[in-house]
Amino acid sequence: MIKYLGTRKTAEGATLYVFLINGAEKQIRESALKQYPGCYEALPASAKAKIGANRAWLQKL
Repeated sequence: MIKYLGTRKTAEGATLYVFLINGAEKQIRESALKQYPGCYEALPASAKAKIGANRAWLQKL
């Protein structure tokens, strides 16, 4: 079971996505979402849009 709980900011300004995975709370960085199957799919559309915008910005560099 994977449930999206929200986001948090670190002191450095990085965004952490907070999930409840099998009863345990996990804070996952955007770059590590691929390591947790099902987490990206559990994100709301607004979070997916933000990740897409970040990836598009990085491709322009």
